[in-house]
Amino acid sequence: MKKLSIVLSIGTAIATVQPRLQAQSQLAAQMPAASAAATLPAQEANPVPSQDIANRTSALNSLFNDIWQDKLKHNPEYATYLGDKRYDDQLTDYSPRAVNDALARGRAFIDRLAAIDTAGLPHQVQLSAQLMLRSLIEDQEAAQFKEWEMPVTQFDGIQLDLPQLAAHTSFDSADDYDRYIARLAKVPLAFSQTMTNLQSGLDDHRTPPRFLMQKALAQTQAIAAQKPADSPFALPLKKFPASIDAQQRKRIADDLLDAIATNVLPSYQRFAKFLAVAYIPNCRTDPGLWALPDGDAYYAFLVRRSTTLDKTPAQIHQIGLDEVARDQAQMLAIVHKLGFADQKSFNAALQANPKLHPASADALLAAYKGYIAQMQPRLPQLFGTLPKAALEVVAMPDYMAPDQAAAFYDQGTPDGKRPGQIDINTYHFADRSLADVEAVAYHEGIPGHHLQISIQQELSDLPAFRQQAYYTAYTEGWALYAERLGKEIGFYQDPYSDYGRLEADMWRAIRLVVDTGVHSQHWTRQQMVDYFHQYSGLDETNIQSETDRYIAWPAQALGYKMGQLKILELRDRAKSALGPKFDLRAFHDVVLDSGALPLDILDTQVNTWIHSQFPPQAPTP
Repeated sequence: MKKLSIVLSIGTAIATVQPRLQAQSQLAAQMPAASAAATLPAQEANPVPSQDIANRTSALNSLFNDIWQDKLKHNPEYATYLGDKRYDDQLTDYSPRAVNDALARGRAFIDRLAAIDTAGLPHQVQLSAQLMLRSLIEDQEAAQFKEWEMPVTQFDGIQLDLPQLAAHTSFDSADDYDRYIARLAKVPLAFSQTMTNLQSGLDDHRTPPRFLMQKALAQTQAIAAQKPADSPFALPLKKFPASIDAQQRKRIADDLLDAIATNVLPSYQRFAKFLAVAYIPNCRTDPGLWALPDGDAYYAFLVRRSTTLDKTPAQIHQIGLDEVARDQAQMLAIVHKLGFADQKSFNAALQANPKLHPASADALLAAYKGYIAQMQPRLPQLFGTLPKAALEVVAMPDYMAPDQAAAFYDQGTPDGKRPGQIDINTYHFADRSLADVEAVAYHEGIPGHHLQISIQQELSDLPAFRQQAYYTAYTEGWALYAERLGKEIGFYQDPYSDYGRLEADMWRAIRLVVDTGVHSQHWTRQQMVDYFHQYSGLDETNIQSETDRYIAWPAQALGYKMGQLKILELRDRAKSALGPKFDLRAFHDVVLDSGALPLDILDTQVNTWIHSQFPPQAPTP
């Protein structure tokens, strides 16, 4: 395998971006001024010619579209995920040249965006410009950490992403199948490019922990050993649209199975051999990101990117300790109310009680469906804006379940053809507790991810990049906040379910402690597991997979609790400022109706809304 090198000097790239940081700050500074001007009497605001505003707004919208189209073109799997069929025969180019080209295009977009004056433009247009510039600069900043050299873990990577293509592709015609078959022909190149990047990571001493890559190897080997017809890549053959006749079905089946046999499975086999022989023996043994050459700086960047707050790992670690103590006190109150002396005896009884564990995989799915059904009619009392998109509950695919969380949300397409769905992990279902199902149902479904993401996708006045925006602290923070909303409207009537809610909250508080512990304070993996056992009754299956998740995905898990705490802080601020004028539905609409936002920007949005609830003061004579 010929090893290529990244031609771009990352240091040079970052240096060229520094002047844009000043432009970003100037653009951000316009936001509060614009909001304040909007509340002034008309005669006090400086008029801006409407045609000039229209021209600059049009130029920005055109640029936003150019950037969005560039993203879809160079991330064809993502386009497919959104229901855009134009690139269904393509796979992402992972080559060093593609990395360089993407960074160069990003710098060109920064120049174009910084050249457009946003003063006087409508608030949402200014906000879009600010968010886009922030994202583009962050991409350039991330490049110094060479994330493309560690593209695979047991939690995500090409070995898991490719099998999901079949489920995310709509097959309405024979042409759809042919494009999919053409896409599979590109699988060998995608794996070859991935191996090149992994080899570069070895040379730069940038690797994931060895024990995580052994899990990724097991995932790869499991797919490599399958027969073509049993592979997840053959899923489209299980149900043909009525418009495809028997002769076409035979031809498509032959071609697709041949593509799996000749392109896909051999690629998995080669990748498995590369991992086992060349890669895994040379991976790092320490679990924390600090073990990388620039690990501390990289983790600080990831913390900022995940939380969208200016807090250090040490500060977040302390917040986690405080939140663990708070949740523990509330959990103990329930434990004592149920007649147990302490959490240890309660958790033992919880694990031994067969009524608190699903009797089957179907029973676990039914529990989730029941809680979602009870929440649905209560949504109008909490939100003025409700989504139109449908929601389904399905079992998680077997090939990923052993190393995944209890559930995850898979958003639907903007056109509604593929509904949103909650994927439920039924692996070792008998070991899983039913106590936390209610909280997870609200988190992943409604009023959590499905409601928030669907509303965002349906905001037709926003550019596409904002309809699909994701900020961990906002999106996951909202979902954790949604778990709490169920309590506030009278759910969690079963004390075991209420305990499960608190345990889920404790779980997210523990994340703040163990994530910062392993990546900045040199904790071992066993310390993480021990801390989980000390402060939670989470089942062993979840503890093991979650511990490995935080090691594989540094800082991502910090966003949940930090986001929830920020939303609660903003709600308390609004209630204090508005008193009897506070309207919970209106507050939720303010939080949701601009789509996902960095938390510092959300803070500004809520402050602006609070001030808008008071009539403008007449000028003093």
